Amino acid sequence: MSTALAEVFPVGEFLAEELDERGWTQAEFAEILGRPAQFVSEIISGKKEITRESAAQIGAALGTSPELWLNLQNAYHLWRQATDQRSQGQLEDVRLRARLKELAPISVLLDRGIIRGRTLREQKVEIEALYGIADIYDEPELLVAARRSQPDEIVSSTQLAWVACVRAKATPLTVAPYSRKGLIELAKRLTSEVPTPDDMKRLPDLFAAVGVRLVFVEAFPSSKMDGCSFLHADRKPVIGISGRGKRLDKVLFTILHEVAHIVLGHLKDHEFVIDDAGDGPTLGLEEPANEMAGEWVLPKPIGRLPERVTQGWVAVQASERNVHPIVLIGRLQNQGRLPWRTTLVKGAPSVDRQLQDWG
Repeated sequence: MSTALAEVFPVGEFLAEELDERGWTQAEFAEILGRPAQFVSEIISGKKEITRESAAQIGAALGTSPELWLNLQNAYHLWRQATDQRSQGQLEDVRLRARLKELAPISVLLDRGIIRGRTLREQKVEIEALYGIADIYDEPELLVAARRSQPDEIVSSTQLAWVACVRAKATPLTVAPYSRKGLIELAKRLTSEVPTPDDMKRLPDLFAAVGVRLVFVEAFPSSKMDGCSFLHADRKPVIGISGRGKRLDKVLFTILHEVAHIVLGHLKDHEFVIDDAGDGPTLGLEEPANEMAGEWVLPKPIGRLPERVTQGWVAVQASERNVHPIVLIGRLQNQGRLPWRTTLVKGAPSVDRQLQDWG
């Protein structure tokens, strides 16, 4: 079937034919309109456009609607635009910019060096590669998975791009065969593996040893992403964290939360779980994941608290469990046994630098 556009003629030609059929000269028609003869001549020759006022006058004179003449004129201009390569190139650029905006926060990806293209065409190729799509107007598999796994929630383009970056960073990593048993054992001792912030550097290797890719992609502005988990193409789990909480205990809890999703069987082929600041349930699975992660944070429960919880008491309890004091404080805060504004969190360690070292 031919897709060529049928030729459309200038509105002036239609007006000239109408006058010929009536036997009117341009001068006579101008007199009817109460306009100069040059006015009619310039419309017929295409030098002047028909306005709403002149369309109403022409319609009154010829017994037609004003819309007829405006529509004929617009149809001709649109046809000219559709057949003009320069105009089509400009429109394609507009469509492409809109599509890129739909898919990802381009300025953020450029600032982070995730993509480097400076032209629209270069950016198009890089976004296609990031999402694993053959054409920029195809629907990314990640978006399909998000819609299927979270029917009642909207995944923003910023969140989707963040997950795509996690997947891209995880893909080249080599890990051992996946061991659910090994992952559970690691989860149970995870907080004791990180008694200091610098010990965070060891985590990707510890997870790789049990067949899980653990990667860090810094949170994108306004994304509110804490972490995500999904099965890679080789069916080995991937955990992505954004480091948005920054504090050692918060980042560790996010990791354990994603581990819980994996262990509890929440991951399915071609679907993923995202966790965005705890603002609401994801797949209705957050409560069991939180509960399991909480049990792993401090396997040895904390008994009755003293009347006044001091740094010294916290230090002793943390030492007995071989965890950093902020881990114990954070757990007590989550249990509602310590206020969020307690002075005990003063000087809490951030792990920004250590996460950057993951590469």
